[in-house]
Amino acid sequence: MRDNRFSNSASAPVGSSRANAAAKTSATEDDDARLLSLEVQFNGLLTELTAALGASNESVSYPDRQTLAQNILPASVDAESNCEAKTKQIEAILARLYPIELGIMQTPACTMAGLGVKARHAAYVMSEHWEAPADQIDWEAQVARLLIEAICRLVNIQLPNCAAVVDVQP
Repeated sequence: MRDNRFSNSASAPVGSSRANAAAKTSATEDDDARLLSLEVQFNGLLTELTAALGASNESVSYPDRQTLAQNILPASVDAESNCEAKTKQIEAILARLYPIELGIMQTPACTMAGLGVKARHAAYVMSEHWEAPADQIDWEAQVARLLIEAICRLVNIQLPNCAAVVDVQP
């Protein structure tokens, strides 16, 4: 009897039987309902975080970590408490984001849509891999970046902050 665990045919992935392969190909988005729900929550919190960081960056965007107001005017208690409030707001959003990210990482993907959720999350977590052209980042970063980009193309979804992506073919 032939051992199917090492089959490499198109109908059965390596390590599974043909029956398991048939079951996998009939997966529906219902199988990834948890991942898709987490994605909605993730996107909502990213929108909140982006807005909070944008508001924060309006006043904290100089290399020496001083705001323009601090360079011109003496520091005031109001400005300091405003900065603390923004920091607390950002930290609160990040605290709410953590269990959602953990859920995305721990939930297996059963469909292409679920795989897309995982790829977009990975791109968000490893966003530094898109700060330079692909041929100017280290080998491991290129591998991760190109894999994520391939999955996103296959699933027909955009990367987060896709306008900032520098796309150079290796």
